[in-house]
Amino acid sequence: MTIAVCPGSFDPFTLGHLDVVRRARRLFDVVVVGVASNASKNALLTPPQRVEVARAALAADAGTVDVRVELVPGLLVDFCRELGAVAVVKGLRGGADYDHEVPMALMNRHLTGLETVFVTGDPAYAHVASSLVKDVARFGGDVADLVPAASAAAVAAALRQAREQQEQR
Repeated sequence: MTIAVCPGSFDPFTLGHLDVVRRARRLFDVVVVGVASNASKNALLTPPQRVEVARAALAADAGTVDVRVELVPGLLVDFCRELGAVAVVKGLRGGADYDHEVPMALMNRHLTGLETVFVTGDPAYAHVASSLVKDVARFGGDVADLVPAASAAAVAAALRQAREQQEQR
């Protein structure tokens, strides 16, 4: 049985992420969506919220049966080793993603021999990035056609809570 990990911060989980997970599921017996923290990003959703949203999005999608979602507690390579994963699967929207992902793939292989499989993203989602989704939502734009319903609801709730906290200051 081959296990692959699709890691990311998933803040929020988008339709582009869903597309990559669906396609990874066709290549591997088991796919684990690994929700990781990225210290260089300012997250809107907490890690447990991101896990919950990804689980809800995947549960609602028939193409992702038997996909698990787990929190990555530390180094990705350690998480993959514990799972017995044979590969990391990353989606690429374009050259900038490639330039960002290759050094990480090389480091992962250097540390443990773990290979990275790059899946070219569906062009329909090439413009969809979690950071852009949050920006659109912050200014009242509709993100329903960019993210699964669970993500849209979680982003709206988190932004509402942030506004309320700001008003209380």
